[in-house]
Amino acid sequence: MPWLDDSAGRLMRPYTASGGRTRPSAVLDLLSLMTATGVRPKAPLGPDHAHALRLCAGPAHVSVAEIAAQLRLPAVVTKVLLCDLLDCGAVRALAPRFPVGPGLAADDQSLLRAVLDGLRRRL
Repeated sequence: MPWLDDSAGRLMRPYTASGGRTRPSAVLDLLSLMTATGVRPKAPLGPDHAHALRLCAGPAHVSVAEIAAQLRLPAVVTKVLLCDLLDCGAVRALAPRFPVGPGLAADDQSLLRAVLDGLRRRL
């Protein structure tokens, strides 16, 4: 990526990637799973948009949090970039699902368990 330097880090302000925008056009959770649709955006992409799209084009769905980490951008900037890709049909978002059923409640504890289980699967 041309905007990164190994010793200096990011060479531009993170919000430059989103054109200064701080509000995504859709609601995305950090655990939302993103995947590429194969649709090519008609407008030219910036380097961070293109990098995010490449991450979404892998064989597995990737979370918004993981994309933000790979891009080295704040989550809100990443959400704006992903919403740009959503708006042009280049990616699809899947809302996170938490275990709910007999004896289970969709509360903070089950959310933390789901995150911990996901992290354990990645290690």
